[in-house]
Amino acid sequence: LVQRCTAVILLAYFGFLGFTIASGVDYLQWAQLFSHTWMELFTFAAALSLAAHAWLGMWGVFTDYLTERLLGEKGTGLRTAMQGATSLALAGFVVWSAVSVWG
Repeated sequence: LVQRCTAVILLAYFGFLGFTIASGVDYLQWAQLFSHTWMELFTFAAALSLAAHAWLGMWGVFTDYLTERLLGEKGTGLRTAMQGATSLALAGFVVWSAVSVWG
């Protein structure tokens, strides 16, 4: 359910951006668009959705393919390390997104 909800938010966000770009927006209009609070919230919601979507997708890949059955004793440790690295990368992305939107 989370994958589908985040996908809808991302589709709406990137669809809106694509439509805006296709309508021939210049830099001043683009900057003005992103100065609105609703657009800042929409952008941050898209960033959170992207992080959640990526986390669930990578969790599925890691739990399916980085297992003891496929990799032996090192499977669990490798899966844990990869999940930790993914968590740190996505947390960094969310912080970077917040700073970019409101910094």
